Amino acid sequence: MIERFLKQTSFTSNDDYRQHLQYIIPDHFNFAYDVMDAWADEAPERLALLWTNDEGVERRTTFAQLKAETDQAAAYLQSLGIGKGDPVMLILKRRYEWWVAMLALHKLAAVIIPATHMLTKHDIVYRNTRASVKAIICVEDQYVMSQIEAAMPESPTVETLIKVGDSHVTADAATPADGAPTAWHSWHAEIAAAPPFERPALRNDNSDTMLMYFTSGTSGEPKMVAHDFLYAMGHLTTGVFWHNLHEGSLHLTVADTGWGKAVWGKFYGQWFAGATVFVYDHEKFDADRLLRQMERYRVTSFCAPPTIYRFMIREDLSRYDLSALEYCTTAGEALNPAVYDTFLAKTGIRLMEGFGQTETTMTLGTFPWMTPKPGSMGMPNAQYDVSLIKPDGTPCEDGEKGEIVIRTDATGKECGGASKPLGLFKEYYRDEELTRQAWHDGLYHTGDMAWRDQDGYYWFEGRIDDVIKSSGYRIGPFEVESALMTHPAVVECAITGVPDDVRGMVVKATVVLGKEWKSRAGDALVKELQQHVKRETAPYKYPRIIEFVDELPKTISGKIRRVEIRKKDEAANK
Repeated sequence: MIERFLKQTSFTSNDDYRQHLQYIIPDHFNFAYDVMDAWADEAPERLALLWTNDEGVERRTTFAQLKAETDQAAAYLQSLGIGKGDPVMLILKRRYEWWVAMLALHKLAAVIIPATHMLTKHDIVYRNTRASVKAIICVEDQYVMSQIEAAMPESPTVETLIKVGDSHVTADAATPADGAPTAWHSWHAEIAAAPPFERPALRNDNSDTMLMYFTSGTSGEPKMVAHDFLYAMGHLTTGVFWHNLHEGSLHLTVADTGWGKAVWGKFYGQWFAGATVFVYDHEKFDADRLLRQMERYRVTSFCAPPTIYRFMIREDLSRYDLSALEYCTTAGEALNPAVYDTFLAKTGIRLMEGFGQTETTMTLGTFPWMTPKPGSMGMPNAQYDVSLIKPDGTPCEDGEKGEIVIRTDATGKECGGASKPLGLFKEYYRDEELTRQAWHDGLYHTGDMAWRDQDGYYWFEGRIDDVIKSSGYRIGPFEVESALMTHPAVVECAITGVPDDVRGMVVKATVVLGKEWKSRAGDALVKELQQHVKRETAPYKYPRIIEFVDELPKTISGKIRRVEIRKKDEAANK
């Protein structure tokens, strides 16, 4: 499959990869037809999707079966008036139907807006109005449906609501608190009556909007990130080269379908590689249950944010048969070297880190031909011309901290001569000013800080807004967090700056302790952690303030909201 889209399909070194990665880009590329339906023709009996849940229900779907199901779903959605360019929001948790709906909407060239089931009425109204959502397909869940129904009086563009559940009931009418009836279509009750599917005559262009994500954002209202149809192709490198997948791989990525990591790890790149996507549909994360599923189904490839690995290594991994596991990757937040070292010692598998944003595909990564450096994000993906710049716009030398930027001022071979790299977003939808703030003078500004070592590896420092200036020093939160995380008492932590009359700012650590350490929370443990940081990193970085909490404030996608900690401290100091 990948031979259709790459001029060279294997690489032996980073120089080879950087010099020779070149895409073959067809007109009117559509992932559902050009990849998934092509697999259905070439390998109809190969397993495409293996889905299971906490109740032990299991579904094994071949590429041929998936084509038939997505054709039927596309015909059903057509019958409800959904077509090219129509914005459709998906709130389906990890239900099997999410994968079917995604591909069906691709076949219709609709605009897909994945969303998390944790949204409130306010969140839904904001998304509906900002994106002019036409239809919502959601899980048949009382909370989710009640929030959608409450949002309808303030969502004039929404015409169609579809619920997806196991009851198979006929369409009904629910009545929200304001008394206005809300009509629901029932996916399972109605889909069988759909007419035969015929591919629409009006094809998508490569530059058409295919997918929009509302960023979780650590501050402010979510941004609406619009991606074109080539975004899917941009993830080929994610699955084939970063995840190192192949035909026969069974790949599991831990991610909710409501945010961008789902299409990084559960959709595009994995199926370019011809791998099987493994889905464990669970309500609440539990490391033991996850490991038992990996053992039972013989998962060969695994990807999760560092938080998941932190919980996994606290289990006795010798109790699980993970002998099928070949390769592991991590992204979503910076990886603490202590987690890398412990996982390697317990499993013999190196964690290969990657970095990207909702606005990009994988931007930096540790590829199979590279030796990982624990805590490093790796080197630039060949799709992107990545640089580090200082606040004055000049390039950083090795060892200097700067902002990660992607150069877009030259047309690139990677995107068939287009004016932006393959995989980079189109724009912040309906917000020209915000787009210009982030993308100007031939540079897309990520807002993330890093430094580069003499071997070309990049090391994460934190968001620009998170950098702490104390007594003339610039301190990145991640370097202090990494030092704290090597102490056995610390499960999670967040580093922020607190105003100080003498030093300008001082470093504060907000710490979640392990269960066995909570009874020891107090001045003695504070001093112990401070001394530990002084031993692990430069002493001037140690946290002068340490607060113990039960949990850290996070976004709906699981990112730590340092801004919320800062606001709380500011309010307390007034």
